[in-house]
Amino acid sequence: MAKDPVRVLVTGAAGQIGYALVPMIARGVMLGPDQPVILHMLDIPPAAEALNGVKMELVDAAFPLLKGVVATTDAVEACTGVNVAVMVGGFPRKEGMERKDVMAKNVSIYKSQASALEQHAAPNCKVLVVANPANTNALILKEFAPSIPAKNITCLTRLDHNRALGQISERLGVQVSDVKNAIIWGNHSSTQYPDVNHATVKTPAGEKPVRELVADDAWLNGEFISTVQQRGAAIIKARKLSSALSAASSACDHIRDWVLGTPEGTFVSMGVYSDGSYNVPAGLIYSFPVTCKNGEWSIVQGLSIDEFSRKKLDLTAAELSEEKDLAYSCLS
Repeated sequence: MAKDPVRVLVTGAAGQIGYALVPMIARGVMLGPDQPVILHMLDIPPAAEALNGVKMELVDAAFPLLKGVVATTDAVEACTGVNVAVMVGGFPRKEGMERKDVMAKNVSIYKSQASALEQHAAPNCKVLVVANPANTNALILKEFAPSIPAKNITCLTRLDHNRALGQISERLGVQVSDVKNAIIWGNHSSTQYPDVNHATVKTPAGEKPVRELVADDAWLNGEFISTVQQRGAAIIKARKLSSALSAASSACDHIRDWVLGTPEGTFVSMGVYSDGSYNVPAGLIYSFPVTCKNGEWSIVQGLSIDEFSRKKLDLTAAELSEEKDLAYSCLS
């Protein structure tokens, strides 16, 4: 039996990440090679012509799984009936802007998009926020879409997770597919903590801890962490544009694992609503190690946290609490 199409919303679809993302979704990279999709693409009115160009290209690519395209500047039309929403659109920080200015712009965007999703999306819609500040944008969205379950609102830290796997694979000269269980804790910002204490590498002699194989704690506790934290800035410097291809690819990874499940024994990083696990304040959207099954994520429990890690977890939580206060001050 052919499956019913899934409606996938991409906001900011005419932008760099959107342009990289929509063909991946249409090819089945996000939801699987046998899952038909209908793409809903939203952008702002000044980008309407570019958005129409993207729609023309999707038609021209003749993707077998793509069963329809909605390209619109109207949030209600874009959100109607969607099962998965990937929120890429946001207001980028421009030179000379204070954090509060960026936050205020994004709070108003996410407040209005949340209302459209709240009223028009499919009942169990899964939401992934990509636009920065991703964790706090997701929190605002949760506030203004109360009927969407809190567990269905997530933010993207899979990009950082994949960056961490990539750095380890380069350092050890191994296939990235043989490295697993790195963790990104906290905020999708430069305070995030890329943690390799539970990460392993598949070797001919079985799975070995990353720490043991790298055998260089100074690198793992120093340069490795700062490289992952600063990777986005390094790409902007090199490309003169922010990471788009890798962001799009990791958004697909995030949704695919959430919907189709994580492999046995593997955990991934997702920004999710904190329940107080690992003494992270409840009520923040915070990146944790998770496993996914039957369309639900669960935080991996019982991992040991050393003193070095504890400080890092608390530092990024403090930044998120501060961002949360800043966002709420923009609402009043």
